[in-house]
Amino acid sequence: MRIVPATMMSQAKQEEMKTMLDTGTSAFMLVCVMLVLLMTPGLAFFYGGLARRKNVVNTMFMSLIVLGVVGVVWVLAGQSFAYGGDGSIPFFGGFDKLALSGQVQEMLAEAKDTENLWPDLGSVAYQAAFAMITTAIITGSVAGRMKFGALVAFVAIWVLLVYAPLAHMVWGAEGSLIGDIIGAIDFAGGDVVHISSGLTGLVLCLVLGKRKGYGLMSYRPHNVPFVVLGAALLWFGWFGFNGGSAFAANGVAALAILNTVAASAAALLSWTIVERIKVGKPTLVGAATGLVAGLVVITPAAGFVEPWAAIIMGFIVSPICYFAISFIKAKIGYDDALDAFGCHAIGGTTGGILTGLFCVPELCWKSAAFPEVAGGLLYTGNPNLLIAQILGILVTIVFVTVATLIIGFVLKAIFKGSLRVSEEVESEGLDAVLHGESAYPAYNGLD
Repeated sequence: MRIVPATMMSQAKQEEMKTMLDTGTSAFMLVCVMLVLLMTPGLAFFYGGLARRKNVVNTMFMSLIVLGVVGVVWVLAGQSFAYGGDGSIPFFGGFDKLALSGQVQEMLAEAKDTENLWPDLGSVAYQAAFAMITTAIITGSVAGRMKFGALVAFVAIWVLLVYAPLAHMVWGAEGSLIGDIIGAIDFAGGDVVHISSGLTGLVLCLVLGKRKGYGLMSYRPHNVPFVVLGAALLWFGWFGFNGGSAFAANGVAALAILNTVAASAAALLSWTIVERIKVGKPTLVGAATGLVAGLVVITPAAGFVEPWAAIIMGFIVSPICYFAISFIKAKIGYDDALDAFGCHAIGGTTGGILTGLFCVPELCWKSAAFPEVAGGLLYTGNPNLLIAQILGILVTIVFVTVATLIIGFVLKAIFKGSLRVSEEVESEGLDAVLHGESAYPAYNGLD
């Protein structure tokens, strides 16, 4: 294609080009929307493979129902709560974009007069996809025992009162509490996605209580190929998740995608090595889990760090998550069924802290806390960003824990004092009782 130098264009033509949407970025971002939307069905396979045979339909359905609930709720109010308003409230957006009022009219004007690189309506879909996968992660902690109606109610409330305000606090306009006032940075969702979902899963599983027979019997993945298929779909979708968080088809997007490859590869290897040392045999489920842990740890840092740092982060995260899942969980005794907390909250926290070490100064976002260029401790010798990262994580932990406890106990009262199915239903299996379906109707073996 022939490129015409700007000096040879008329003033009117230059002004026209400034106000047009960037078609390359628009195409890239719309593909990223579809990739992130694929992640939730991928998670359904990942969780479904890890679940017991009698609960696989229910486990997968819990992820899929999130697509429906969050998809509707986000359009009606979530986008407004997260990204509405004028930025004057540090922990909440506003009510001005309820049901996306006026967005279509803005889209019609956008093609002629805009500073955006891609359509605002596409951004709504992208953020909805983020909200979906975040909320679906929670379901892994409560698999095998939560009432389906209670889960639907929890999801609808949580995405509005926890996820949307947290997204505003981290990614909202000028004046946001964590992103601007504290100065913590989160490229694609270490705080907003992984710490929030994993911690919510932990709180909710404590409110629910342990599964029947937990600690007395071994729970093993019932379908390893499902686990690998789910991990592969998550891995593929994650390139839209991290790469798209650059919001432009540019070098930062390419860096984020490369770092996603590097960190996930390193974490897969690291988990395999840890298993070989600890139990004597590497497992396919362990490798898939390590892959996901690597994706989690690089999420907050994907567009901020160099590829060698991404590899270090991947090698570091697997031993930490493995320790959390195999030792801390057993020591404390909480029943996080599919280890959403051990993988996502622990991995997200690790990634957020390491971002404070490895962030390249020229790539660091500016904020009220850091009006000048900030950067990781390794580059600047200044611990301010690292401190901000830790403080931002602590604020996230407090906010998510308190809000989730309130929602959980209110719903517990509404659902007659219990959010979990009866012992009889749990023993028979949630698939047959709650859904009248079986994942393997021709299978006659023991569960």
